[in-house]
Amino acid sequence: MRRTLSVVEYSGEEEVMAAVAKALSHPVRLKILKLLASQTCCFTGELTELIPMAQSTISQHLKALLEAGLIRGEINPPKVKYCINKENWLKASTLFARFFISSKKCHCDCG
Repeated sequence: MRRTLSVVEYSGEEEVMAAVAKALSHPVRLKILKLLASQTCCFTGELTELIPMAQSTISQHLKALLEAGLIRGEINPPKVKYCINKENWLKASTLFARFFISSKKCHCDCG
């Protein structure tokens, strides 16, 4: 007897939320986002001066945030300018707000 694997289909919103959640799943990335969000303009300094980690480690975290679309990076040799991607930040914020609000509709008594 041959088994067939069921294929689960996800909405575009679920896929975006999963990518954002994955990007937010590390404390260093949260620290980077908090730092960038607190800037009045894009950040062009050395993140290693503010987050005591190796540049290669910081770069890996920046890459994850860039891939999720939460930040933008613009290369201006010798520095890179990083900013919160406001459009995607708002979209992610809206998706998660809707998700958590809809979760309040649970009427179970399991705690």
